[in-house]
Amino acid sequence: MSFTILALNAGSSSIKFALYDVASIDSGQRLSHGRIEGIGSAPHFVARDAEGKLLTEYRWPPGTSVAHNDLLAPLLTWITSHIGMESMVAVGHRIVHGGETYAQPVLLTDPVIADLTKLTSLAPLHQPHNLAAVQAMRKLCPNLPQVGCFDTAFHHSMAATVTRLALPRKYSDEGMRRYGFHGLSYEYIAGRLRKQVPALASGRVIVAHLGNGASLCAMHDGRSVDTTMGFTALDGLVMGTRCGSIDPGALLYLQQQHGMTASEVKHLLYHDSGLLGVSGISNDMRTLLGSHHPHAREAVDLFVFRVAREAGALISSLGGLDGLVFSAGIGEHAAAIRAAVCERLAWLGIRLDPVANTTDAVVISTPAPDSRVQVRVMATDEEAMIAVHTRAVALPTSPATP
Repeated sequence: MSFTILALNAGSSSIKFALYDVASIDSGQRLSHGRIEGIGSAPHFVARDAEGKLLTEYRWPPGTSVAHNDLLAPLLTWITSHIGMESMVAVGHRIVHGGETYAQPVLLTDPVIADLTKLTSLAPLHQPHNLAAVQAMRKLCPNLPQVGCFDTAFHHSMAATVTRLALPRKYSDEGMRRYGFHGLSYEYIAGRLRKQVPALASGRVIVAHLGNGASLCAMHDGRSVDTTMGFTALDGLVMGTRCGSIDPGALLYLQQQHGMTASEVKHLLYHDSGLLGVSGISNDMRTLLGSHHPHAREAVDLFVFRVAREAGALISSLGGLDGLVFSAGIGEHAAAIRAAVCERLAWLGIRLDPVANTTDAVVISTPAPDSRVQVRVMATDEEAMIAVHTRAVALPTSPATP
């Protein structure tokens, strides 16, 4: 009998999942995977096998509003019929914020969950949904070990100078600092680089995790040196609906001149800004790239400008650059964005191979020494990273069997 681990990545509008055989987790090979998307409007459950073949699909009626536990129940029912619940030995969860305390994956006990709940104000778009999935699984499978894997953990290697905010120390003492996010994605990319191109992995690399949420991470020898997100996931790059870095005086202006409450400003910054706010059309880069509207072009240009500008700051933190890696939805699939970013960074000696870039090749820069920086495209896999950590925490005595 084989034993399996379920990796859950629960967000506000979707729940991604993947099943892994405990004995073959290190290969990254999934037994099956899928998602429940459209939460809050028209939930849609899809499961596929390792090759991407559709295994099952189910749609709830439009307008259906159900809680995470009501959505996870049919997922567990399908798992029972697909592999048998008796084979599942642990569940791993992506938890966006681990604060200052949680620098490593941990078993999700009552005290840990209570600690993580207190961090909700630091990640209001994500933390409540991460923890809702945890609570739902506890009700559905109370005896199954659950492990929390933190997006902030990878950045605990950053120096104090990098994490400090220039505020009175009493605020630093209560945990106000730069944390960084997308850590599971960056950790996965760092591991893949070590296996595929160890010489590059040991050098100075910027990884661009570009999706609806977007950030950059400066790595040296596979460790986080600096990153664009800070105290919250609002900081840094322009994102789908988030503004990224903004003059704090602009927020005071909105409150003082427009009479906006803190709650209204929060909604504006998290939900109505970014690509959506600038374009007035969409937060989806594919839609904007296909639009001829000038506001769509302005949103794309601003996105590219900010990626390149922030990359320049991270190059300073690294003291140079050996490699640039594009990842996540936009990074992996939007050749036009990669080309525009690299054009702005051509002063580094970056030279793209247009054919390689257009075809989403693994290496899209020209060979050295023509391009002094190697540019790569790498698919990220947060669920695989969750599965690796879950096995280590829940099954520490044997990587292959419980």
